[in-house]
Amino acid sequence: MEKGDDMVLNIAIIGYGKMGRTLESLAHEKGICVKSIIDPFVDAQGKVYNDINEKSLKGVDACIDFTRPDVLIDNVKKVAALKKNMVVGTTAWYDKAEQVKNIVDGSGIGFIYAHNFSIGVNILFRMTAYAAKVLDNFSQYDEYAYELHHNQKVDSPSGTAVKLGEVLVSNLSRKKKLVTGRLDRKIEPDELHFASVRGGNIPGTHVVGFDSLADTIEIKHTARGRSGFADGALSAAQWINGKKGYYKFEDMMDEIIGGDLDG
Repeated sequence: MEKGDDMVLNIAIIGYGKMGRTLESLAHEKGICVKSIIDPFVDAQGKVYNDINEKSLKGVDACIDFTRPDVLIDNVKKVAALKKNMVVGTTAWYDKAEQVKNIVDGSGIGFIYAHNFSIGVNILFRMTAYAAKVLDNFSQYDEYAYELHHNQKVDSPSGTAVKLGEVLVSNLSRKKKLVTGRLDRKIEPDELHFASVRGGNIPGTHVVGFDSLADTIEIKHTARGRSGFADGALSAAQWINGKKGYYKFEDMMDEIIGGDLDG
């Protein structure tokens, strides 16, 4: 598929690990053309490049980044300088969000990111917000959460866990603080503990629970593989095409199903 076809979206995949390979394999199913793959640790050949530059982004409409938080800022600067839109699935860079937003706004590109690009997980965010609002009226329930991931995952807690924790705390009047580390003391009543487990080949499982003396209510999302994340990221690339500005994946979800994450 070539650029001459106006219906074809041309993308560059930045980061050719397991997620990058899944993106490449699913792109054609959505009518998306992978123009280039960029990874400094992959031997350059054909459409594979070792750096983000004018040559590697020639003819590209949007870049999808699944790399590492320590290289994300540099990647955004390079992509923005070349005026290409960007989808970011890399996590654990959110303490630098203001810096990224300034780069995006200054360059005039379109940028969209997510803690998790899975459509199912983003539905989970909304279900959790609604459940927390309902359960907030019943003081006999106490909340908890945990997540499970494979032993190669580099961040803990997951970006999804952080987002779920924020959703819970913002919708529960009795919870004021999110705790994601080890607890070797009694938890305070206003703290929400979100635990993390790493092991095996688990793609990703997130559980939110509401427990009382009488019963337990749980909301659970289990990923079967990386295809759900890749599908969401590719959909985000299609959505951001032609747009300018700094967006969260929730903005795209709002357009699809309406409503506000906390509303």
